[in-house]
Amino acid sequence: MAKTKTRDRMNNEINAGSMADIAFLLLIFFLVTTTIAEDKGILVRLPPWSDEDPDITKLKERNVYSVLVNANNQLLVREEPMRIAQLRENAKEFIANPRKLPNMAESPKNAIISLKNDRGTNYETYLAVYNELKGAYDELWDELAQKRYGEPYSDDMPFAQRKAIKGEIPMVLSEAEPTNFGEEN
Repeated sequence: MAKTKTRDRMNNEINAGSMADIAFLLLIFFLVTTTIAEDKGILVRLPPWSDEDPDITKLKERNVYSVLVNANNQLLVREEPMRIAQLRENAKEFIANPRKLPNMAESPKNAIISLKNDRGTNYETYLAVYNELKGAYDELWDELAQKRYGEPYSDDMPFAQRKAIKGEIPMVLSEAEPTNFGEEN
């Protein structure tokens, strides 16, 4: 009979039978408790799909505020060159038309902002232009809220008040299909 050495008798194995269970439980725990940040992007509600062609005859040219951005990131607003820094104030004046000029919108309810880009336009320029146009509406809503209710326009306002303000100054921003690179000058 052979002698067994103490080295042979000692078993250095680790029982790994439950390791897979523990790893699975940890995986489930982290999947359940982790929040995944979502990119929001530009929050725009698209109009419902329609197979009918739009009736363009109803639009008066004076109510359309056309903004063209070319491949060189230059603006052409109502057929005149403009810098992005001037866009917000100019758009506010067009929408509100406080002096009742004949070449501006008849009323804020009739004002339409048309935005058209070139495919070569930088995304930063597009966002800057979009932010300025949205900012014009935000400022107009804020001014009307201050005048009517004595408080700034915000999500904390009662829904009925926000609806009344947006009913008086609706945001109508139309984005046209981009032109091919360099087509718009």
